[in-house]
Parts: sequence; C-alpha cells; structure tokens
Amino acid sequence: MKENKIPYKTYLDESEIPTKWYNVRADMKNKPAPLLNPATLKPMTAEELSPVFCDELIAQELNNTDAYIDIPEEIQDFYKMYRPSPLIRAYFLEKALDTPAKIYYKFEGNNTSGSHKLNSAIAQAYYAKKQGLKGVTTETGAGQWGTALSMACSYFGLDCKVYMVKVSYEQKPFRREVMRTYGASVTPSPSMTTEIGRKILEAHPGTTGSLGCAISEAVEVATHTEGYRYVLGSVLNQVLLHQSIIGLECKTAFDKLGVKPDIIIGCAGGGSNLGGLISPFMGEKLRGEADYRFIAVEPASCPSFTRGKYAYDFCDTGMVCPLAKMYTLGSGFIPSANHAGGLRYHGMSSILSQLYDDGLMEATSVEQTAVFEAAEKFARVEGILPAPESSHAIRVAIDEALKCKETGEEKTILFGLTGTGYFDMVAYEKFNDGVMTDYIPTDEDLAKGFAGLPEVNL
Repeated sequence: MKENKIPYKTYLDESEIPTKWYNVRADMKNKPAPLLNPATLKPMTAEELSPVFCDELIAQELNNTDAYIDIPEEIQDFYKMYRPSPLIRAYFLEKALDTPAKIYYKFEGNNTSGSHKLNSAIAQAYYAKKQGLKGVTTETGAGQWGTALSMACSYFGLDCKVYMVKVSYEQKPFRREVMRTYGASVTPSPSMTTEIGRKILEAHPGTTGSLGCAISEAVEVATHTEGYRYVLGSVLNQVLLHQSIIGLECKTAFDKLGVKPDIIIGCAGGGSNLGGLISPFMGEKLRGEADYRFIAVEPASCPSFTRGKYAYDFCDTGMVCPLAKMYTLGSGFIPSANHAGGLRYHGMSSILSQLYDDGLMEATSVEQTAVFEAAEKFARVEGILPAPESSHAIRVAIDEALKCKETGEEKTILFGLTGTGYFDMVAYEKFNDGVMTDYIPTDEDLAKGFAGLPEVNL
C-alpha cells in the first residue's frame, strides 16, 4: 500500500472550504419546471411562498440564473467545525473485490448529526434567525434531517418542531432522543395533533406514515403558528444549492490529486445528497467541458425514477403544498413498513428529474437485502458502519467495480457516503438475524398512487 501515490484520505485546507454555493440551474439549458399554485395552476410567486418559507430561501428557490451564491460568513464559520470533509480512497474495498477499478467516497458522516444534512440545516436555520422568526417546523424520515435541524436550531436559539415518519419514530428511538436532547419536539406522523394528520389516519387507519404525511403536518403547523416557517431537508432547489458544497469540495480534491472520476454514484430519496455531490461535475458536462456517468440509486420499494411518472404532483400527502413537476409515485403512495432505510419520499427533486428526463443521468433501483449485504462488506473492510441510505450507493459502486473486474477496465468510481448507521441498528439486526425481506410494489400498488395525480395541462 505504501507504494500508492494517492493518499487514503485527502483533506482540503480550511482556506479551501467553498465560500459560494454552486447553482447548477444556471447551466441547465432546460430549467426545472416551476412550482405551481395548486389553486391557480400558475407558477408560485415569492409573495405566495412567503407564508411557508423564509424570504431569503425563497429567493434561492426561484433563482435560475446566478451560478454562484455567497455563503454568509456565519455559515462559513459553522462549516469550519466539521468541514472540509475527507475524500477517501477505498483501497481495502478495492482489494476485497479484486478489481482494477479505483474507488473513492466522500464521507459526510464526520459531524455530530452523522450525515450530510447539516450542510443545509445550518443554512436554513441561519436565514430563519436572520428574519427574526421564533422557530421552524419540518418532517424527517429516517431521522438524519431532524437530527441536523435540531442541532442547527439549538445553535441559533430557535424552536424546532419535528414530525417524524411513524415507522421510523418507532424503529429509531435513539435518533428521536438525539433530537430531543438538542431541544426539538418530535411527533410521530401522521398524528392526531393536526387536522391533516387526523384526516390521513381516518382514511388510512394504522398507517405507518410517509414523508408526504409528515410534510403536510409540518406545513400546517408552520402556517398556523405566528413566527414560524417550514423548512425541508431535500427535494427543493435551495437544498440542492446548499448541498453543492459536497461536490465543490470533491472537485477541488480531485483536481489536487490530478484524478478525474468516470462514474459518480449517489443514493436518491428526494435528491439532496445526490444533487449536491454531482452539481459541479454536472455543470462541466452541461457546459461541454467534461463528461461523466452519473447514477442515481433508489430503493426498489420506493422507485420514483425507475418506475414513477414525470408529472406535476403534490409535494405532500395532504395536498396543501405547491405542485412540483418531478418523477413521482403519487403523493398518496406510502412505502411498505418493511423498508428499513430512509429514501421514503414519493417524488424526486425537480432539478434531478429534469436532468434525468434529458438523459444526462441514469437511475437504478436495488433491493434492501442486497443493500445491507453491501453495507456489511463495506463496514468489514473500510471500518465505517454506513447509513442504510448511503449503502444503496455502495451497492452499485461495488457492482460497477465488479464489472471492471470482468472487463479489465480501470475506471475511477466516486460515491457519496452520506452518513453513518449507528442509529440504524434495528435494521442491521433484522439483516443479521436473517429476517429482513424484500418488498417490491406491484404495478397495481403503483397504479393507486398514480390515480391521485392532479390534472395539469400546460
């Protein structure tokens, strides 16, 4: 190993942490479709969005032209607590696979929240504080976003109300307790505390919930509580903007090493980490400066890209949020409780949906037993217990490396390790005990979700 010129870990200097976020929309020929007002079916204006989101975040959400947006100094200072994050050469995984491929991963789990979500949580909390708000509401699935936002709100002295998907609330009690330790209130969703929650429970008794349900409840509370706004951990343009710091650091590190990735892989639920990882590389592709192969990996139990429809849909189950054009399974789709990881959202980022529809990236779906097999292999050789979400990307990175073994090609593979799995031990326990099973929705299951898509003729 000592003969290798490329180090195991590549860290940037503190001075090399990006001071601007990159907005990939500026380089997209086909811009992502605008959010629509569900009442008028016309593009949402800043004024219409203001009861829900913070003003500065609305400006970022609607900005399709500025390629770079300054990161405020207060956010830069916070980033320095855990950034830059390392770009790691997976030498031990390469050896275990006996592959000529060169595998790298960007590790975003080296902060107290344990995931990449803190990159956007601190930005959104900062803008809420700057606007003079009392607090924010949000949803969380597996709990990484809720954990990160509770930390960020504690840092800025904001109240934080979290609606956590019920199945995750029950399966991940320690993630819930971390949020409470940082001062957040955590409610299992759907709940009896909101009008929308009560309606969902009446229509679906005993439901284990979904991100769409939790979003509806969080938005209701935000819009009915003075001094509060709603914040979201994925999907929205503003979130992918904040997460671009991941890809920007990656790009700088690769440039310092003199290395260019051939394949870039990320797990995909709503699109925040994947969008953040690929943004600067996609920008080069859009500008014709370089070419890369991008692969989005989603769970077979919630296959928005691979089996969804590209259409306008509600962002939430309660149908109170704006309509977004995205690859979707329908806002009424609720993933099986058997699904042990995150990545539970029924739709996908409008930015990534447009890029996918334009043929600029690929997508594949994987079953959860195969995902946990990859997670176990990675943990045993690389020494990091990966989050189930990240393990979707690990699964496909391994598959691509094994293809290189068959063909003899020395491709360079990059994937995003978005966080650690130390609060996901119930899922690991099921896998280790041999009781984890795979669930793939039937066409009939998906048809029920598609039946609820709104009619939008533009």
